[in-house]
Amino acid sequence: MSLPFEQYENEGYLYRTFNPETDSHELVWHRDKKNREVFIIESKKWEFQMDNELPVELNEGDVIYIPKNTYHRVIKGSGELKIRIQEF
Repeated sequence: MSLPFEQYENEGYLYRTFNPETDSHELVWHRDKKNREVFIIESKKWEFQMDNELPVELNEGDVIYIPKNTYHRVIKGSGELKIRIQEF
């Protein structure tokens, strides 16, 4: 299965870019095995949703903490989404 983003690692961070051409069906609810802090580098109307919460729009400079084993997803926007992830 291919992932709905491009990713590279640099100095202990994961960098991901989500293309606006990504099919919304590829952006599934999921859980991660580690805690994550996500820094929004660039967002064009993308949204983030945690389980049992309403979606929130992602803005450049936002930081989101995602506890391990917590269901969450991103919702496609109109341009690219670029994020930096730190796992711990």
